[in-house]
Amino acid sequence: MPGKGKKYYRIGEVSELIGVEPHVLRYWEGEFRQIRTHRVAKQRLYRIEDIDFIRHIKTLVYDQGFTIAGARRRIAEEQKMKNGGDSTDKLLKEIRHELIAIKEIIDSNNG
Repeated sequence: MPGKGKKYYRIGEVSELIGVEPHVLRYWEGEFRQIRTHRVAKQRLYRIEDIDFIRHIKTLVYDQGFTIAGARRRIAEEQKMKNGGDSTDKLLKEIRHELIAIKEIIDSNNG
């Protein structure tokens, strides 16, 4: 993990941390909107969130064999599931609440 307390990392540092060349990082930056580098004096600076996301891209492309387009689709699916998870959790809580209410009604009628 990158140094503690540091907010931004230069492209060379990220390249070493991730294990890909700087030109690959620049390419991925153009392909994935989620990578939001900050630029100061023509220097690309990456946040921890960007580095984590880049690691995920590397895993998809290098380890799991996805193409860039395939990795984009997979990430979009993951984000859709993540965002949909909130409504799913809410729905499950509502169902649980209703089932408890039904059980209480049944128990009171049998008692």
